[in-house]
Amino acid sequence: MSRIEQTANELLQLLNQGEISAVELTQNYLDRIAVADRQIGAFLRVDADAALARAADIDSRRQAGQPLGKLAGLPVAVKDVLCDTDTKTTCASRMLENFRPPYDSTVVAKLKAADAVLIGRTNMDEFAMGGSTENSAFQITRNPWDLDRAPGGSSGGAAACVAGGMAPLSIGTDTGGSIRQPAGLCGVVGLKPTYGRVSRFGLVAFASSLDQVGPLANSTEDIALLLETIAGHDPQDSTSLDVPVPEYTSALDQPLEGLRLGIVREHFAEGLDPEVETTVREAIKVYESLGATVKEISLPHSKYAVATYYVIAPSEASSNLARYDGVHYGHRTAEDCSLVEMYCRSRAEAFGPEVKRRIMLGAYALSAGYYDAYYLKALKVRRLIRQDFDAAFEQVDLIASPVTAEPAFKIGELANDPLSMYLVDLYTVSANLAGLPGISLPCGFSKTGLPIGLQLQAKPLAEETLLRGAHMYQKATDWQTKRSDRV
Repeated sequence: MSRIEQTANELLQLLNQGEISAVELTQNYLDRIAVADRQIGAFLRVDADAALARAADIDSRRQAGQPLGKLAGLPVAVKDVLCDTDTKTTCASRMLENFRPPYDSTVVAKLKAADAVLIGRTNMDEFAMGGSTENSAFQITRNPWDLDRAPGGSSGGAAACVAGGMAPLSIGTDTGGSIRQPAGLCGVVGLKPTYGRVSRFGLVAFASSLDQVGPLANSTEDIALLLETIAGHDPQDSTSLDVPVPEYTSALDQPLEGLRLGIVREHFAEGLDPEVETTVREAIKVYESLGATVKEISLPHSKYAVATYYVIAPSEASSNLARYDGVHYGHRTAEDCSLVEMYCRSRAEAFGPEVKRRIMLGAYALSAGYYDAYYLKALKVRRLIRQDFDAAFEQVDLIASPVTAEPAFKIGELANDPLSMYLVDLYTVSANLAGLPGISLPCGFSKTGLPIGLQLQAKPLAEETLLRGAHMYQKATDWQTKRSDRV
């Protein structure tokens, strides 16, 4: 087995035992990126010199017996939406094409403190608005399992770099499924934590009440390791939860006795691809063989989740993106014009079509005469969706469902059909609206060799239960060990 096929925990053990150096490991991944990313396009930027210098520093400190961080020497890729003083943060937008943050986001600061080697910045849908990573202003990212297909989004680069063997760990963000959906389509593991579990300080905002930072990797053990590193209270984030962070890694192997698994009736209805349904139901049978009790449950308001999300998220986006006016930072038009025209030209030149679409949707929903009819009503439905989950978790410990209704779609297939693109997140947006943790696990493949994902959801702050439940499945199957050989 090559180094790039090993899990982060296996690599960390080799590093700690001195069987490989951080420089050697980093170079292995840089070599892989040089070969594979020409076809995949997962990275926007890779600073090989800086990564190797950091790895060399970690090696020297390890040899001197100095204390090291939890991830010492492990390469980690970061979605280009988290501020980092050492590199530009573009959000895959012309608006921030040359933006250099004056401070580190809390997540990046924690990765640096843990002695991770930040190997590169991954591509994304512009300002995290999209489900295919086709909306980047700079390049399209391709699915490592089929280069004609999309990796999902908006964290498509973060998922594709792990699936393509270009990083053992990566950081993404999830506003409506943007970690879980690409993880499912790329055959890796991706976790969206409870809202507030991971600090959003230094995360360039899309929809502030929905955004959450989370890990992607090849196994639940690796997810637990990375979540343990980035989670925790942050006084710089007013929405950060002041609660202890469990030792996720040490709890993984504790069996979940008497696990009650809920199957959402509404998630196995019309529109679900038969191959996906069969594969997910087979995964549920694995849980039954492990002693879990399976119970059908209902989330009656889930049918309104996509509509609710696409009122709330664009409304928050239109407010958050109002700051990009060509004055303080970001793109400014070169045209000589009046102040108001400068605002308009700067935004028109720098924002892509999907960002403009969502700004307009949000501005309309928040406008006088429509606020009560759309935004306020959406907030009320959001509360009903959360109440559905609260009632469900009185009956079950975890909820199982597909991640997406179909395997990865072809690049360009949904580009001119925004509604169909929005429906790709049908099974994931509810967790964001309710603030719940959710995880995507590989559970099989279509007849054409495309990954299919299983989604598990838990009640707020129950990441430990979620990870233990996911780990039960991964110990009983080997889907997480599969790697694409197409690149």
